[in-house]
Amino acid sequence: MKAVYISNYGGIEELTHGDLPMPEVGDNDVLVRVYAAAVNPVDWKIRKGFLQKRIQFEFPLILGWDVAGVVEETGKKVTRFKKGDQVFSRPDITRNGTYAEYVAVDENLLAHKPSNLSFEEAASVPLAGLTAWGALVEIANLKSGDKVLIHAGAGGVGVYAVQLAKSLGAYVTATVSGKNVDFVRALGADQAINYQEQDFSQVLQGFDVVFDTMGGEIQRKSYDVLKEQGLLVTIVTPPEQELADEKHVRAEYFFLQPDGEKLAKLGQLIEQGTIRPVVGHVFPLQEAAKAHELSESQHARGKIVLQVQ
Repeated sequence: MKAVYISNYGGIEELTHGDLPMPEVGDNDVLVRVYAAAVNPVDWKIRKGFLQKRIQFEFPLILGWDVAGVVEETGKKVTRFKKGDQVFSRPDITRNGTYAEYVAVDENLLAHKPSNLSFEEAASVPLAGLTAWGALVEIANLKSGDKVLIHAGAGGVGVYAVQLAKSLGAYVTATVSGKNVDFVRALGADQAINYQEQDFSQVLQGFDVVFDTMGGEIQRKSYDVLKEQGLLVTIVTPPEQELADEKHVRAEYFFLQPDGEKLAKLGQLIEQGTIRPVVGHVFPLQEAAKAHELSESQHARGKIVLQVQ
């Protein structure tokens, strides 16, 4: 099968488009014919070797952990899916990924694709949507009336976080570039801070939750806008607990654990029209390097998707 893979850690020159063997299908696996795969920051972080201390990968490694496609084959213990089903998933990150014509996914990580989405739109949902869900619903327990600040509200995770927070009844503020102010308001943000003109830490205060998707100085400044015992949830780097204690706030780091049932709940919200995916850029599989360049720039609006079939 055709795939994009790496044989060593490194730059985009390590991305190779070529032939690799078909995936092995275990008893609990579903073989998915890939129609589309999304590109996420974790993809190029793995490519560069940033996660090698946490996860032991074997080469050649197929990148990509977002997929939408059609069931081609099922393992003998699979009960919830059959050949021909349209599905989407955030597969297990410790296995070969989705920049390929086929991928084997554990049944428990799959959900039926929302009927109102294209494959490209569906592929953009799992990792980013489940990340927003985990941070805001499970960790922050966001509720009606809460004030939440979402950094990079026009980014891959941000577009889901803004919509999800609004659907929960929160007052939503998002940081964006000037060109995305109207865009993020259209997603449901009550307030948009143009970081090119304003320092959010100088104009905001009294927030219940900050969702940090940027890290670094932005993470450190975020403590200043939280009310006492407010919560910072970050998906970038573990927070400085000493600083959080000093500011009398809470801070938690979140690393996504995929789940097919939660993904199905997101799918229901999408079919109801509560949340919509935002696909900003689509590249053919063989142009994965261009997709990585764009993702690394951190200036893409919405999700970046690879078209496979």
